[in-house]
Amino acid sequence: MAPHCVLVTGVSRFLGGQLVARLAANPNIDRVLGVDVVPPPHDVLRRMGRAEFVRADIRNPLIAKVISGASVDTVVHASLSADPSSSGGRSAMKEMNVIATMQLLAACQKVSSVRRVVLRSTTAVYGSSPRDPAVFDEAMTPKELPSDGYAKDTAEIEGYLRGFARRRPDVSVTVLRFAKVIGPRIDTVLTRYFALPLVPTVLGYDARMQLLHEEDAVAVLERAASEELPGVFNVAADGVLLLSQAIRRAGRIPIAVPAAVVRPVSRILRGAGLVDFSPEQMCFLNVGQVVDIGRLHRQFGFIPRWTTAQAFDDYVRGRALRPVIAPERIESLERGVLALARSMEPDHGHGGVVASGRARAGPGRRSSRNRSQ
Repeated sequence: MAPHCVLVTGVSRFLGGQLVARLAANPNIDRVLGVDVVPPPHDVLRRMGRAEFVRADIRNPLIAKVISGASVDTVVHASLSADPSSSGGRSAMKEMNVIATMQLLAACQKVSSVRRVVLRSTTAVYGSSPRDPAVFDEAMTPKELPSDGYAKDTAEIEGYLRGFARRRPDVSVTVLRFAKVIGPRIDTVLTRYFALPLVPTVLGYDARMQLLHEEDAVAVLERAASEELPGVFNVAADGVLLLSQAIRRAGRIPIAVPAAVVRPVSRILRGAGLVDFSPEQMCFLNVGQVVDIGRLHRQFGFIPRWTTAQAFDDYVRGRALRPVIAPERIESLERGVLALARSMEPDHGHGGVVASGRARAGPGRRSSRNRSQ
C-alpha cells in the first residue's frame, strides 16, 4: 500500500535528493516533504517537482510539529554522514548523526500518524577485522565493535531504532545496511580516494570490496518508502573486487605504505583537502568487507542492476578518469622488459651460451676427420 505522506531527511545530499524526486513522480503518493538544514542544489530542486522542501534541523524538537502538521505516515532517514569534512569535523558529524536521529525518533514516537520508518544504515556496523568471517549476514555481529567514527555512530543509531520499535510496535521499521556507494555523480570519501593519481594502500594487504551503484541505492530506498518491508537488509551488489584490481581499473598508481605510516599519510591527505579517512575507512582499506545479500533478493525482492565491477567501471567512465600512465607506454615497457629477458635466457638445448659455441665446433672437426678417412 502506497504511503499518504513521506518525509525524507538529508535532501541536500545526493541520495536524499534523488529519492525525493522519484517519490514526487509517483502519483500514488499524495505528498512528499524533503527536510534539511540547507537547500538542495538548484538542479535537484527542479527535479523534485511537486515535492516540498522544508528547511529544518531535525536536532530541534520542533521537527515533531512538521511531522504532525503534515500527517506524515512514512519517514525515510537518509541524512547520516560518513564524511567529517563535509559535516564540520568529527564532533559535528556525531551530533548530526546520533543526536539528530534521537530527536527524529522521539518525534516519530509522539506522532500517531507515523506508520513506517526507514533507516539508511551501513555495512560498516560489521567492522573490518582479520578475525571476522569471510561473509556477514544480517544476524552476525563483529568480533570487534566499532570504537569511533561513522560505524560507531550507526551502531548506536540502530540501537535507538530497536528501542523505538519496542515502544511503537505498530510502526513498520526497515533498516537498509548499504555497502560503499559509488557512481558517476555521488561524492564520497571512496570516490575521491580512487580519483587520486597516486593511491595509498597498506603494505601487505589487498582488501576485498563489495560496492553498490548509486542508482541501485536510490531504487532500494524508493522501494522501502513505497512498500511495507520490515526487517534488516544488507544492500550491496553481486561480486567482489580486490583493492588492487579497482586501482588498475581506474588507471591509478598504487603506493604501498607500511601500516605505521597510514595515519600520517591520512593526515596529509586531510590537510590538503583531498580525502578525510575515518578509522573504520582505514580498516576497510586493510581488510575490506563482504556481506550476504540473499535476504535482499528473497525477502525484499530486489536484485541490483549493477555488479560490483560494473558499478566501479561506471564510476570510472562517468568521472572520465584517464590512466596516469598511458596504456601504450605500459605495453611498450612490458615489451622491452620481455625482449630483454629473452635475450638473457641461456640456450638450455646446447648447455649454455658459451658452451654451445664449443659444442658446435667440436662435432665439426670430427666430421672432417671422418671425411678424410
